[in-house]
Amino acid sequence: MSGERVIVRQNARFATEFLASDPRRDDSQELTPVERLEELTPYGMLLIGLGACTAIVLHTYAKRHDLRLDRVELRLWYDRVFAKDCETCDTVERYRETIDEEISLEGDLDAEERRRLLLVSKHCPIHKILAYGMEIASRLDERRESAGRETL
Repeated sequence: MSGERVIVRQNARFATEFLASDPRRDDSQELTPVERLEELTPYGMLLIGLGACTAIVLHTYAKRHDLRLDRVELRLWYDRVFAKDCETCDTVERYRETIDEEISLEGDLDAEERRRLLLVSKHCPIHKILAYGMEIASRLDERRESAGRETL
């Protein structure tokens, strides 16, 4: 399995397009439109969530500050092969992982406005969670377990 790659494109009216590589094919350099979320792996979903959140934050900021941002394109990469990592997962307590994000800003923006938008991109809530962490408290819902199985 090769790394995950996605592109998130969003215009000033918040219309959003998602493209993703096929992580099941090592030779897949092509990015195709995402028609259904089921087509994505959990890593692809994470990347698309981060990209969409970042695009929304950028466009919202631009509108509030009268910046002429027409379109944002985010290219995101995540490259970790879980099967290889998990060969020793019983002894490894923590993995160091990286997401690469490249942001393209289209519009009549000067260098200072572009710099400000790059800083603002880090205020996306998903970016903050990934960068600084969040504890997750998981538990089983014992009431549902005793009530029997329900279908989706």
